This record gives sequence, structure tokens and C-alpha cells, in this order.
Amino acid sequence: MVKIKRHKRFEGVFWVDNRLATKNLVEGRKVYGEKLIKTKEGEFRLWDARRSKPAAAIYKGLRTFPLFKGARILYLGVASGTTASHFSDIIGNKGIIYGVEISHRVLRDILPVARERKNIVPILANARMPEEYGWVEEVDVVYADVAIPDMSEVLVRNAELFLKRKGWAMIAIKARSIDVTAKPRKVFEMEKKKLQKYFEIVDFVILDPYEKDHCLFVLRKRN
Repeated sequence: MVKIKRHKRFEGVFWVDNRLATKNLVEGRKVYGEKLIKTKEGEFRLWDARRSKPAAAIYKGLRTFPLFKGARILYLGVASGTTASHFSDIIGNKGIIYGVEISHRVLRDILPVARERKNIVPILANARMPEEYGWVEEVDVVYADVAIPDMSEVLVRNAELFLKRKGWAMIAIKARSIDVTAKPRKVFEMEKKKLQKYFEIVDFVILDPYEKDHCLFVLRKRN
């Protein structure tokens, strides 16, 4: 018999037989080959910690995860939609994800996902130039997963334009994309100093062994 437990802190997140999962918004449909588990409470999609940095962070003891049903999210670096699809499950049909991706080829991969999941809006644009998608509404959360040297600055720039007062941000930082010679923890500390000029640092998790030399910050806008 399948055992289902709601996560004690995080809305829309479950443990299914002690494995992380979200409840499938589009039953019967997979996004990236994940396992589907049918139960009396509905269908769940296992959330792979080696394919999704927020999942890795939850397994590593993340204490704050600011997604909720109906949330509006600006997702920088949405790629093919692996993590975005789980965010889509959590926020439901009343929420929306504005997914920014610079690569034409990669963005094509998320289009079938967005056709089935009406709460995902793919945007072909450069996250360094948020004026390209200035029509996006104010959002509750900005999530950034862009492996570029100025990733923290890009998050700040987007949060200034789109994040509501006291809104939340999350950023997955890949140390090797910033400085290949420095120790990852030194890079993380350097990025923390940049981020705390604009945000309150609410949570921080190193993602090894799921994602080598990565960390995830959870942040709160100061003003």
C-alpha cells in the first residue's frame, strides 16, 4: 500500500513512500520520464533530486520554500520545464509561471509541456534584459537558475522590476560558472554578500551530492 504524507512545511509537496513528489496537474502525462504513482488521493509525480535543484534542496533540509497555490512566478532559465512542471503542479491552475529562456532550441522542448499545462507561459528572451518582457505582471516569486557569471545581478535586476514588495526569490548558484578556480564555498559566500544588499537571506542549502558545486538561496525582498 502506498503511503502518502503531506510535507510538514511546504504547500503542494508530498512524500510518497518516502520519495518527494507533487500531485500531477495533468493526470497520465509525464514531463521528463518521471515515475507516476496512482493512488486513491490522485496521481503523483516523483520529483527527481538529480534533475531538479529545488528537489535536491528539499532533500538536503531546506526550511523555507515559498511556493503556494495560486502563486505568480517569474522563472529565469526555465529550460525544458523539468522543475517548472513541478512548480506548475504546486501552484495549480490559478497560478502562473512566466518562464524565460534564451535558447530557441531549448525553449522548443517546453512548448508541448506548456500546451498541456496552461499555467506555464514560455518567453524567448535574455534574462539580462528584462525590458524585453516588461509586459509581465508583478509576481510573488522570482526563481533563477541561469548558469552565468553575473547570475546574482540578473536576479536582482529582475526582482527590482517584477517582484512585489516583501516578495520571495530563490536562486540556484553553480560555483563553477562564476569562478572555476575558487572553492565553491568561497564563491557562495561572495554571492551571499551581493544578494544581501537587496534581500534578506532566509535559507541556504548546499546541494551536493545531488548537484555538485551548487547551492540554493531562499531570499525575501527588503522593500
